[in-house]
Amino acid sequence: MLSGEPRHKTNVFASWISVRCHRVPGTSVTIRVVPVIILLLVWIPGATAFGQTDEIQVYDGGLADKGKLNLTVHNNFTPIGQKTQPFPGSLVADRSFNGVPEWAYRVTDWFEAGLYMPLYSFGKNRGALIDGAKIRLLFAAPGADDRTFFYGANFEFSYNSKHWNSKRLSSEIRPIVGWHLRPVDLIFNPIVDTDYDGFGNLDFAPATRVAYNLRHRWALAIEEYADYGHFRKFQPRSEQSHQLFFVADHDTKFISVEAGIGVGLTSGSDRLALKLILSRNLN
Repeated sequence: MLSGEPRHKTNVFASWISVRCHRVPGTSVTIRVVPVIILLLVWIPGATAFGQTDEIQVYDGGLADKGKLNLTVHNNFTPIGQKTQPFPGSLVADRSFNGVPEWAYRVTDWFEAGLYMPLYSFGKNRGALIDGAKIRLLFAAPGADDRTFFYGANFEFSYNSKHWNSKRLSSEIRPIVGWHLRPVDLIFNPIVDTDYDGFGNLDFAPATRVAYNLRHRWALAIEEYADYGHFRKFQPRSEQSHQLFFVADHDTKFISVEAGIGVGLTSGSDRLALKLILSRNLN
């Protein structure tokens, strides 16, 4: 998530494990909720088809300013996308627009709560639609923006409309690991999606960002978003989704902006996608 007083979320399991095992500096709380959440996300036995995504972003573990309510508005447009439905009754990606306002509040130095509501879209085959809502729990090393090495873990719990996802309930597990090498940032999110239908059906959809920070609060980045399919058997390379985004970020006193253009690298990807993320603190 971005912010008016800049809040970056341009947010390896080793880092994720450290979140669950180590006492957070400056607190008396050991974060042991992480492995419990993960088990709850994936243990329920139950194939599933995913629709589109409402958020095209790499997380770096940055949290909202303490005591501030932050609003981030995600906007995505696909001028040239997949022309077939991923599952019966779903939205077609080609020439579709989707977005969502994301409301975030930092609860502690290491925990932020978020709400995405409402998710909405407009598609050539379905018109204007409400896609659902989701809540977010972000755990991160305190002061991630100022650390050389940073880590965290994000969990999202979604309630989906039938055209958005073939299952009503779904979740995302997003470990966060990266380095601020000044002026270069290297960030990796090995994301796992689940529809609560067992470990074999976990979907691997990693996101990566390499950014160069310029003067005057500008940054240029290359981001890659992939979806390999289920862990039990990855999709053939040509059917996987791989998109490369060219991104520019700019923070001002009043608003933060992230804009990007993405190109598909495989036949299973949308050929051209645009994203615009606007963010600021509301108090």
